[in-house]
Amino acid sequence: MSTSRKIAERVTGSIQYDGAGVRLVRVLGHDTVRGFDPFLMLDAFDSRDPNDYIKGFPWHPHRGIETITYLVEGHIEHRDSLSNQGDIFAGCCQWMTAGSGIMHQEMPKPAERMLGIQLWLNMPAEQKMCAPRYNDIRAEDIPVIAEGDAEIRVLSGEYGGVKGPMVPKHTPMIFFDVRLRPGAKWSCSAPDGFSVFLYAFTGGGEVEGDADGSFSSREAFRLEGEGEVPIRAGADGVHLLFLAGLPLHEPIAWGGPIVMNTRAELSQAFRELQDGTFIRE
Repeated sequence: MSTSRKIAERVTGSIQYDGAGVRLVRVLGHDTVRGFDPFLMLDAFDSRDPNDYIKGFPWHPHRGIETITYLVEGHIEHRDSLSNQGDIFAGCCQWMTAGSGIMHQEMPKPAERMLGIQLWLNMPAEQKMCAPRYNDIRAEDIPVIAEGDAEIRVLSGEYGGVKGPMVPKHTPMIFFDVRLRPGAKWSCSAPDGFSVFLYAFTGGGEVEGDADGSFSSREAFRLEGEGEVPIRAGADGVHLLFLAGLPLHEPIAWGGPIVMNTRAELSQAFRELQDGTFIRE
């Protein structure tokens, strides 16, 4: 008998200001880490007013996590302590493994629309102090699968025998960008035991077979159970992200841009920031 996952939790988040004054919606954060493990944070941004984001995210540190910045529309310039620098354009993804420590900055540029997300993926305790690594995933490197009234961009994981360009080395993760035309049906599965959630950029629809399965844009919804996630798009279609990862079930000590397992590790990280020994590589 086939089974399907059902919505267990919905999160819309709240408007916050981060960096030097960037207006965004913090969809996932401290209050959701238990249910959404291994996903720590999801910041969503959607604005046609450069004043909402132009101040950007000047130089700041990270340790113990992977940060994933995915742009649907817009332009962000970036630099980091590994001597990487460049541009994130529409359809591109910056996947950064902070590991033992990295300094970077992300500075959005004025655009007709700035639309995208930044996702924080936790790392296992024994790998948090690995060497930092930067992955620049260009739009042209991401496979696009046309499947009837559905279009699926595969950033990480495998869909229909097609693998995405990013293979996470620390926490297994699936990352699909899915666009469905009005009324279209689409389904996808993740390995048993994975945490699965979807975030809708625009439009809405329903998880079929779930009596309380309707959803709308700018909403993240976590699914429970096993098997397929059967989606039907609403009258306006839907553009969503399908995200799944293997839970770590580990203690979390979170201080700003640094996420470790103990308060002692967190305190050490901030001492190293003060004395100039934070960057190991």
